[in-house]
Amino acid sequence: MLGSTHGTFTTDFRARVEACGEQPRKAVHSTAPAPAGAAADLDVSGRPLHSDVPDLDRFFRPESVAVIGASDAEGRPNTGITRQLIAWSERVGARLHPVHPARQTVFGRPCVPNVAALPEQVDLAVLLVADPLPVIEELAEAKVKFAVAFASGFAETGEEGAAAQQRLAAAVQRSGLRLLGPNTNLNAFEEFRTDLDGPAIALITQSGHQGRPVYTLQELGIRLSHWAPTGNEADLETADFISYFAERPEVGAIACYAEGLKDGRSFLLAADRAARNGVPVVAVKVGRTETGARMAASHTGKLTGADTVVDAAMRQFGVIRVDGLDELQDTAALLARARKPKADGVVVYSISGGTGAHFSDLATEAGLSLPTLSPAKQDELHQWIPEFLNVANPVDNGGHPVGDWRGRKIIDAILADPSVGVLICPITGPFPPMSDKLAQDLVDAAEETDKLICVVWGSPVGTEEAYRSTLLGSSRVATFRTFGNCITAVRAYLGHHRFTAGYRSPFEDAPRTPSPSYRKAQALMRPGQQLSEHAAKQLLRAYGIRVPREQLVTSAAAAVRAAGLVGYPVVMKASGPQLAHKTELGLVKVGLTSASQIRDAYRELTDIARYEDVPLDGILVCQMVERGVEMVVGVTQDPLFGPTVTVGLGGVLVEVLHDAAVRVPPFGEDQARSMLRELRGHALLEGVRGAPPADVDALVEVVLRVQRMALELGDELSELDINPLMVLPRGQGAVALDALAICR
Repeated sequence: MLGSTHGTFTTDFRARVEACGEQPRKAVHSTAPAPAGAAADLDVSGRPLHSDVPDLDRFFRPESVAVIGASDAEGRPNTGITRQLIAWSERVGARLHPVHPARQTVFGRPCVPNVAALPEQVDLAVLLVADPLPVIEELAEAKVKFAVAFASGFAETGEEGAAAQQRLAAAVQRSGLRLLGPNTNLNAFEEFRTDLDGPAIALITQSGHQGRPVYTLQELGIRLSHWAPTGNEADLETADFISYFAERPEVGAIACYAEGLKDGRSFLLAADRAARNGVPVVAVKVGRTETGARMAASHTGKLTGADTVVDAAMRQFGVIRVDGLDELQDTAALLARARKPKADGVVVYSISGGTGAHFSDLATEAGLSLPTLSPAKQDELHQWIPEFLNVANPVDNGGHPVGDWRGRKIIDAILADPSVGVLICPITGPFPPMSDKLAQDLVDAAEETDKLICVVWGSPVGTEEAYRSTLLGSSRVATFRTFGNCITAVRAYLGHHRFTAGYRSPFEDAPRTPSPSYRKAQALMRPGQQLSEHAAKQLLRAYGIRVPREQLVTSAAAAVRAAGLVGYPVVMKASGPQLAHKTELGLVKVGLTSASQIRDAYRELTDIARYEDVPLDGILVCQMVERGVEMVVGVTQDPLFGPTVTVGLGGVLVEVLHDAAVRVPPFGEDQARSMLRELRGHALLEGVRGAPPADVDALVEVVLRVQRMALELGDELSELDINPLMVLPRGQGAVALDALAICR
């Protein structure tokens, strides 16, 4: 973990940002206006394209506070809370007013009987009552800006509690105030260290205890600025705090522990704001497994959503998802405070060749780039390192050079290489005086370089002077305790800066008005029904997606004529609104080359349909397309994010390999291509075993057209499945051979 705040790195964050050629973010003192015309800036499906930034200044720094249910009676839970709130209000300079119907004073302060009797309009009301609902209207009449409800027994308890929470949320919405909770805690009123400088971590948690590891980073010299314990999110939610923190000039990174997301769209809009401002969001999102999802729902009463979609959506908008609280604290600390990388190259430097090799294997497997140092650089290093030792990367110094003047020379030479952006030194255990001298050299070098230096201190003791004083005493060296956390944090650091450097908000180009295709498609929709293959392909045609030559026929003679027009060989398929899996029922015939085969196939298909009692709208006689890569492109409705677009290997492989990538519209061509690169079977599109490369450009165009369909049809389209989409050799396009569409 990064150490304390000594040194030049933290002297003036604003000056440091300006020195990098960037404008510092401005503090938000009122709800930030959306871009021009954004008041009605909705996408084609009527969803907002911009997030509001709630004015939370008066929540975190109120001028006046009312404590409803304040107490000073010993042994009462409210007494301890009141005492903590008094201490907090004094720290932030707020006037505190106790409210209790049966008390004249609380801890020597005048106490009023109800909200109406407050001596002034207050910014924040803290509700120490079992049922906050009756108090909301009183607070609204008193024009209170914010309230906090600690009470539990709401959505986390089941249906009855969820109904109570809905009533509370409705009352809050009518009132005009903003509510934190219910089922929250005192974490927003913790005491933060004020002697720490530099960019800070802003913390958001739904379970307060899960934020403790990040909060205690202050003991290692890492600054925290805010803690938002969102609880059940009847009103204020994680997305609100992300949007607010992303505009705060002192916030270098946002650390988030989320058990569920209240609204997927709001979360993405907030993540988009953070990405546009270059503020990293590091998140633990529970619910990866069925068990985790059940536990999350029982604790917060929220829908966790399909985890594959959550994971893809976070990645799409630059949210760095980590698995554990230890990764959350280490990654957020590094991202909050490290400067932009000068290069993506990572060099591993160690006393031990075995340690360097081990760490390099793990780093390479994780996707970090470990460039081979140039022959000239290796010759330079061999001035101080014996010739028989490897210095290509990893760099093995053999041990002895770190004990004298050579140690610093080696470090400076590595950092001077333009291909190097990060130097990582794993020290697996204390070995004084070598490890002590090495740690000091790394700290001294870090003060003079604009490149990132990371140290992994592997000793399980952690009381060594080199660790406690030298490494943790530096604000420029990022110090970790495990290989895994170091690699996770460095990968996130490099990935975040690559992502934000080329980031363009997908909401900027989201369609605002329906296309002509939408009007054609609407005429084809059948609410509550599954379309036949023929009708589904007409839907694709409406959006310019190529389908094979085909005709729908209702007699054997018409089938023969259609085959002549389509061109042999042909495929014949039954077409009906209740047919989802035709092949399993024997309702597909391929490779037909004569009129007699056509007549026989027609008779067999219609006989099977009658036997299976499957209604048909006819038999499709289709062009046979054989040469290409079978893919699947589809649309599904996610309960959190709405329509999502999926692309993957098609045909039977989609059910066997489950090799697919997901995105949430809107997204651009870069994300469509990124989806393809995520596939394990991506090499098939590049051409394998003599096969020509596939027409990837045509595949990308289909994905983007399907996305447009998903955006415009919105909830009207419950599901779309193009499988297989045959991607032909480069320059020849892509053809949707089969399609299933279900209308809502």
